[in-house]
Amino acid sequence: MTRSSYDPEWVAHYFDDFGIGEWERMVAAPIDEVALYIHTYYLQHYVPAGASVLEIGAGAGRFTQVLANAGAVIVVADISPEQLALNRKHARELGFATAVEAWYELDMCDMSRFTDGSFDCVVAYGGPLSYVLDKRETAVAECVRVLKPGGVLLAGVISMWGAAHQKLRGVLALTPPANQRITASGDVLPGSFPQARHFMHMYRPAEFRHLLQNAGLQILALSASQCLSLGWEALLVDIRADEARWQELLRMELEACADEGALGMGPHLIAVAQKTA
Repeated sequence: MTRSSYDPEWVAHYFDDFGIGEWERMVAAPIDEVALYIHTYYLQHYVPAGASVLEIGAGAGRFTQVLANAGAVIVVADISPEQLALNRKHARELGFATAVEAWYELDMCDMSRFTDGSFDCVVAYGGPLSYVLDKRETAVAECVRVLKPGGVLLAGVISMWGAAHQKLRGVLALTPPANQRITASGDVLPGSFPQARHFMHMYRPAEFRHLLQNAGLQILALSASQCLSLGWEALLVDIRADEARWQELLRMELEACADEGALGMGPHLIAVAQKTA
C-alpha cells in the first residue's frame, strides 16, 4: 500500500467493517464513559433546543441520540452505508427517529447537496477531520459553508500526544525513525506505520486551532477528552461503582481537559467554533 492522501472509499470500507463497534466504543468501559461525558457536555451547552444540525460522520448514532435528547432537528450523514444503517436502526429502536429529518451517505469534503447557510450547527465528532488527511482544509471549508452566519461547528479530532499517551506501548514498539516520521508529520500512513489498522492525521492543539481560525471561525472552546483519567482504567472500575466519587471525577475531568496545558493529552481534541456573521 502506498496511500498518502485521502481515500474516501477506503474510509467508507473501514467503518463498514467496524460495524457495531462504533456504537459500543464509548460505553465499553468507564474510561470510555468519561470520553462520552466530555463530548456530551459540549453538545448540551452549545446546541440549543430546536437547532437545525448537520451531524457529519455520525456513525451508529451515539451522538445523534444525545442531540435528539437536546431537542435538535438533525440531518444525519456518514460516508459509511453500514454506519448509516446502524444509525437508522438505533433511532427506530431507541425512539429518537422523529428528531432526524434525513439520513444521507455523504463525504464531508463534498456537501454540495446542501445550500450555503443551511444549518445552525454542524457536529463532526469521532474524528472525521482526521480521516480526510490532506483534504482537511476542504472539509472544514464545507462545514463553514453550510453553517448559517453565527452558526457553530463542534468538531473532534485525534490528538497527536494524547494518542501517544494512550498507546505508548505500541508507539515505542516502532523503530525510532518510523516513530519520528509520524510525530514530525502527524500522519499515520501505511509507509510510516505498516501495522496500523486505519490511517489518519493527528493534531497538535495549535495546529487544530490554526485550521479552524484560517477557515474564518472564532474558537469558543477547546478541550481534550479524558486527559486526567487516562492510564487509570483499573481504578476507574472501582470509582464507577461509587456515584459520589464518579461525579467528582467527571467534574475534575471536565475542568482539567479544558486547561490550556492539558489540551494535547487526551486521545481526542474537541473544538467549538463559531462562524462569524
